[in-house]
Amino acid sequence: MSDKVVKSDEEWKSLLSSESYYVARQEGTERAFTGKYWDNHANGSYHCICCGSPLFHSRDKFESGSGWPSFTKPNSELVGEKEDLSLMMQRTEVHCEKCDAHLGHVFPDGPLPSGLRYCINSASLNFQPDEEM
Repeated sequence: MSDKVVKSDEEWKSLLSSESYYVARQEGTERAFTGKYWDNHANGSYHCICCGSPLFHSRDKFESGSGWPSFTKPNSELVGEKEDLSLMMQRTEVHCEKCDAHLGHVFPDGPLPSGLRYCINSASLNFQPDEEM
């Protein structure tokens, strides 16, 4: 990707809250039911906290009961995947392709038709209501 966003750790630290830095830049995870968007029901789009790329839309959000915002699909091809073998389990991590921000994980236990659950940290996102777009 030619318009890749690259910043030093110090630059990211100065731009992000400590929680967003931990989650998005250090592949952390916020505690379930604590993020600002897990129970958000407004119409709009969810953008990368680091670079502003539009990643998910509320029309694809569903109540998973997991305590994190969950989506059936990304809104954009800017959501990439890679194997995550941390915590002694095999998972698929999702990240922003434009800036490599860690978003969360995708699991094969979502609703039809995709059967996928993109389990995303609120700390990796900024929400923009549809009327602001």
